[in-house]
Amino acid sequence: MTTPSAPTITLNGTSLPALGMGTWRMGDNPAHRADEIRSLQMGLEAGLNIIDTAEMYGQGRAEAVIGEAINGRRDKAFLISKVLPSHASYKGTQEACERSLRHLNTDYLDLYLLHWPSAIPFEETHRAFETLKKRGLIGGWGVSNFDTEDMKPLLAHKFRPAVNQILYSLDYRGTEYDLLPHNETAHIVSMAYSPIGQGGALLKHPLLHEIAQRHETTHGPATPAQIALAWVLRRQNMIAIPKAGTPHHQALNLAAQEIILTHADLQALDAAFPPPHRKIPLAVI
Repeated sequence: MTTPSAPTITLNGTSLPALGMGTWRMGDNPAHRADEIRSLQMGLEAGLNIIDTAEMYGQGRAEAVIGEAINGRRDKAFLISKVLPSHASYKGTQEACERSLRHLNTDYLDLYLLHWPSAIPFEETHRAFETLKKRGLIGGWGVSNFDTEDMKPLLAHKFRPAVNQILYSLDYRGTEYDLLPHNETAHIVSMAYSPIGQGGALLKHPLLHEIAQRHETTHGPATPAQIALAWVLRRQNMIAIPKAGTPHHQALNLAAQEIILTHADLQALDAAFPPPHRKIPLAVI
């Protein structure tokens, strides 16, 4: 189970752990499938309800892995998928959602996101989202990779997404300048993908190793990845969705919820990874 001190958040009226599970690149290698399924099931049994995916991830292969993992456990999962911008027309959004539901082997999504801004007018996509809600196929909707200027027209039209999923980690802090405060003021939850970086470069930083040596978890001594994840989870109005492709990796992510970074830790991280002092365009990977 998640620890009593584990951060939580209210999303679309549901109280959930702020730590969720990402699935980018799951399903790409058949040899890893069994571990990926066990990892997701382990997270669900431990209370990590949020599973995030997208039709783009392996052209539905990640969704299919999730579909197998949640078999008999659908009530434990808060499922999120995303529609490609090229499919975001009124008809295309509904067709994409129906495909995702088939891959996931379920009859509804808890949340459905537009993967990044589309050339198709958002009014059309929003109309599709509302139709999907009326049909009972989604519980709510949101966006992904929307910068502050992308969000303003939505709110001007009184379109209020439940979530804005963005890149956020120690090495990508630009959103702290304006986007994260903007989301919070508008009562939109920010969701951090790749919260521990990509490719391992961030985790080689000596400061993360130094801080890890000062912390322990029930799973053992802290790791640099746990420090990076705890740093993201420290924020209010934030969900983190790291991928864990094995049960061991999932256990480490779960234990990261126990870590409370000290004031000295946070000061040192600010010095090594300075917060932004000007507008920085939203990074996307």
